[in-house]
Amino acid sequence: METKSTRMLGILPLFDLHTEFYPKVLVGITDEDAHKRLDTPANHVAWLAGSLVQQRYDLAGLLKVAATSSADELFKNFQGIKDGQQYPSLEIFKKDWQQITPLLRTALVNVTDEQLDHILEFPGMKMSLWDLLSFNIYREANCIGQIALWRRLLGYEPMKYM
Repeated sequence: METKSTRMLGILPLFDLHTEFYPKVLVGITDEDAHKRLDTPANHVAWLAGSLVQQRYDLAGLLKVAATSSADELFKNFQGIKDGQQYPSLEIFKKDWQQITPLLRTALVNVTDEQLDHILEFPGMKMSLWDLLSFNIYREANCIGQIALWRRLLGYEPMKYM
């Protein structure tokens, strides 16, 4: 695989793995079940799925990819879960995932070391694009794992890897 930055050689295989796991972890979950929190304050499947999509769109935006997710208003600026909010269907999130993923992947292949070293400023923190990208890859794995746990808690079969 050729990338403009050798740092991306460790990130892209994880990105590709998460790209495959995202639709697999959502297989069969109904939109009704996706909103269940089982009497806990935990983020439900719909929020987790949507926040992952938004995260890819946000990262793509930082890399100058002009695209907006279907649920941008619900998730932009790192908004947390909203009690009583009906989130879009998992099918909408899957379509958004399919739309942004190839655009973002191309941007990641072409990102330069100079871009990765650029310091981003968010309310209360500063970090390089590299640090944000590294965190995002970690968070994707974490959220997919949370959805996999929700599958079991909601009575679904485990996620199929193949």
